[in-house]
Amino acid sequence: SVTGELDNVKSSGCFPNHATNLNERTLTPEEMEKLKNDRAVVSNFKQKKLETDAQKNWDLFYKRNTTNFFKDRHWTTREFDELKNCRQSDGQKLVLLEAGCGVGNCIFPLLEEDLNIFIYACDFSSRAVEFVKQNSLYCPERCLAFQCDLTKDDLQTTIQAETVDVATLIFVLSAIHPDKMQQSIENIFRVLKPGGVVLFRDYGLYDHAMLRFKSGNKLGENFYVRQDGTRSFFFSREHLGSLFQQAGFEAAMNEYVLRETVNKKEGLCVPRVFLQSKFCKPAPSQSIS
Repeated sequence: SVTGELDNVKSSGCFPNHATNLNERTLTPEEMEKLKNDRAVVSNFKQKKLETDAQKNWDLFYKRNTTNFFKDRHWTTREFDELKNCRQSDGQKLVLLEAGCGVGNCIFPLLEEDLNIFIYACDFSSRAVEFVKQNSLYCPERCLAFQCDLTKDDLQTTIQAETVDVATLIFVLSAIHPDKMQQSIENIFRVLKPGGVVLFRDYGLYDHAMLRFKSGNKLGENFYVRQDGTRSFFFSREHLGSLFQQAGFEAAMNEYVLRETVNKKEGLCVPRVFLQSKFCKPAPSQSIS
């Protein structure tokens, strides 16, 4: 489901009654014990192979799941009013970049809802980009989908510098190796207009998915590998804030979203933790004459 993205715990596709918090979730003594004892880290050899095969693993993910895995994200405009409100005038066309667009679950609801929007949509997986282009709502006049590795492909080869109003990074950064997150954020910074904003949502520290990993899946601090070879990082507010700050952004909002998801089949109520944040590219201050 959307709420858990890859770490699928069935729940509604929107985010009702969630609590936002500046403090991380408090662990139970059992959870603390589990994390403390999980010291085994995947070998360097295997880690290098996972990095080399990252694109292949995501292509395989989309080959297996095609367009059926994620639900359409009709919640984005509710959660992020910038998608509606960051225009200076009624007639202004909004230019959006969705970094890590997957098969288009976020962009197609937006294209349907907002006729005055142009969307650049890129993904690491060429197979995912192909699914976007095959969608009946895909229209080259309103949308440009392209394959891109944010960690090394310069977005400016496709998007003119400083022309994007809003960029979304929704459950994307967590899949990138921590050593390469910084350059991905800087890459987005360069195509954003001064005053532009990045809307961010991703896994937070001590999310249920993090605590579910068995021993032998740990790649590093707060960084794990799933069975299918895709990887997931769990962010603290401080770590995320410093990554964006180092890239030149200012934080407008950066907080944990804490909620409980009921898994009826297993009779579980599990704690989900996400980070929801907005980071702005500073606009040049008006010089006082």
